[in-house]
Amino acid sequence: MGEISSVYSMCGMCAVRCPIRVEVEDGVVKWIEGNPHVPGIEGSLCAKGSAGLAFEYDTERPQYPMIRTGPRGSGQWKRATWDEALDYITGKLKEITNKYGGKAIALADRSGPFTDLTKSFVKALGSPNYLDHDDTCAKNVNIACQTLFGYGRGEIGYDFANTKHIVLYGRNVFESLQVKEVNNILDALDAGAKLTYIDCRATVTASKADRFLMIRPGTDYAFNLALIHVILKERLYDLDFVNKWVTGLTELESFIVPYTPEWAEKETGIPAQEIINLARDVSDSKPKVIFHGGWMLARYLDSFYSSRSIYILNTLMGSIETKGGIIIAKGPKDAGKKPLKSLGDNVPDVKDKIFDAEMPNKSLGTGHIVNLYKVIKSGQPYPVKAFFAYRYDPMASLPDPEAQKGVLNNLDLLVSIDVNYSETGWYSDVILPEATYLERSNIIATQKGPKPGFIMRRQAIPPRYDSKPAWEIFTLIVERMGAGQYFPYKSIEEIWNYQLESTGVKIEDFNARGMVGLAKNPILWDRKDLKFKTPSGKIEFVSQMLTKNKFESFAPYVSPKKPEKGTFRLTFGRSGVHAHAQSQNNIYLSELISENVLWINEEEAKGLGIKDGDMVEVTSDGYSGKIKAKVTSYIHPEAVFMLHGFGNEIPLKTRSYRKGLRDTKLEIGLLETVDPVGGGVAYLECMVGVKKA
Repeated sequence: MGEISSVYSMCGMCAVRCPIRVEVEDGVVKWIEGNPHVPGIEGSLCAKGSAGLAFEYDTERPQYPMIRTGPRGSGQWKRATWDEALDYITGKLKEITNKYGGKAIALADRSGPFTDLTKSFVKALGSPNYLDHDDTCAKNVNIACQTLFGYGRGEIGYDFANTKHIVLYGRNVFESLQVKEVNNILDALDAGAKLTYIDCRATVTASKADRFLMIRPGTDYAFNLALIHVILKERLYDLDFVNKWVTGLTELESFIVPYTPEWAEKETGIPAQEIINLARDVSDSKPKVIFHGGWMLARYLDSFYSSRSIYILNTLMGSIETKGGIIIAKGPKDAGKKPLKSLGDNVPDVKDKIFDAEMPNKSLGTGHIVNLYKVIKSGQPYPVKAFFAYRYDPMASLPDPEAQKGVLNNLDLLVSIDVNYSETGWYSDVILPEATYLERSNIIATQKGPKPGFIMRRQAIPPRYDSKPAWEIFTLIVERMGAGQYFPYKSIEEIWNYQLESTGVKIEDFNARGMVGLAKNPILWDRKDLKFKTPSGKIEFVSQMLTKNKFESFAPYVSPKKPEKGTFRLTFGRSGVHAHAQSQNNIYLSELISENVLWINEEEAKGLGIKDGDMVEVTSDGYSGKIKAKVTSYIHPEAVFMLHGFGNEIPLKTRSYRKGLRDTKLEIGLLETVDPVGGGVAYLECMVGVKKA
């Protein structure tokens, strides 16, 4: 028996990246657990994190660079050396940049704490075109937050452990879970906090709630307007906080007049008295109230205003920058410390603007993945001919993969860098295998919050196959493109030392816990001297940002379309077992949930002659697929539901190949259907037919 060593690192089985402790013996991972030094984690892992061992020792993942030899999507590949693959990529990049300039290159990733590397890589290639996956997740939430506070979604946090009332809108915390968040919510519930859950489907989170309200899909905004109506009419809000820190209250009071609970009952199906009761209950708990702004709020054409109304409700409760409420995330400077040095500091600024900076009639912000598709298709405002998909699978996550293929065919180069075979990778020109999260180190990241700090993912074992960490892949490409002076790093330690310059922190400081805290106690600003990054310095109910861009601060409610008889609004979501479309082939997780099923309301199913367990055919605009029915009373009659991420079409992933149905294949024509203000993809504007197969 060899010596056992502990490595403190970060999980990579989903985008939460929980801190972990890894036990290694003779170069083999023997055990993974949550970092015992982190409050709220203390050894805990979810099912996905626990399946990390199975993922590491799986053969059904990219093992070496692959270059496409047949038509795109044909599955015809040749094994390549790294030199061959990188020479192929940089040869294409040089042709593209010689003809169109560096701006013809784009990269998209899943965002997260390590994006300084990808942003700096793109900058070193002379391109402004870095973007992330947020159009399919929280772009609406992020921009709604900015219009009120000046801070984006990532710059605020929720103090669940100390709250008294939590209100969740489809935020299924106990299934699409973050371990620390879930433990904090459970602690709060044990201490007497209330949980209200609003959704068109009863989830595991609904089963934990004190109050579950089944809402008609697409009417969250109506529900919120009625809540605000009651809170203002009965003066249930925090008068002192609102009077000191809010602009635009008078305008909100005028706007909200027609949106009564009785009106909302007809829209939402939720009794008016329930809305009134909730308004009074949350007021009794203020300011220790959290209306969660949404995690994935890319759903409807009014999701931006729905999310904005949620943050207005938090403001009315006075729950901003207070224990048990929403806390503005603090960084190193707030703790009196120096921040990490950016890898892009030494790279010249790019003169070109990002592709959608000046696109007409666009939503707020830039770097929208949907806008990138428009640019690739049209060549306007300039051609984008090379696209790197790093840890990101747009063909599995965006609507209408067949329409996507038509757009991506306009590229001269499509590269997938990933630890999994992805749908996008299968359609790429080159697949570059990234070393797994247990086989690689990443750049050091800043963790913002009440107690800011630096965090590290540290390599536990050598790569088992012919894969490389991302920092090395990007360094080698930049070097071959003749810009090696901007990425001169020969080891991850060189990068770490560069990042830590002037911070007073050393690499060895991470050895004991995998992280370095920058504040002993939580940092809370005095509520007499808050710092909002809006033009007025206050919380703007009437937003100068929206006004400047010719959008309304308060949009009139528009009733969602009702499905015709025999059709339903297609909704989707996650379970506690799988991470989007990346884990269905895991040997352990595929045993737990091997395929998805279609939830359908029992009364609707009865009318269609469908029994529980029957195979049904789901159709949309000429596409149809088969799936097993789950007949239940726990879903709204207008909706059907399936888990996202199933129906993979990559034969090398044998455990999940063609098992279940892919929701995005039914979302025909929705690739460019987005919230007009926030830019989030309006996935749930999809109606499907259902009949017994």
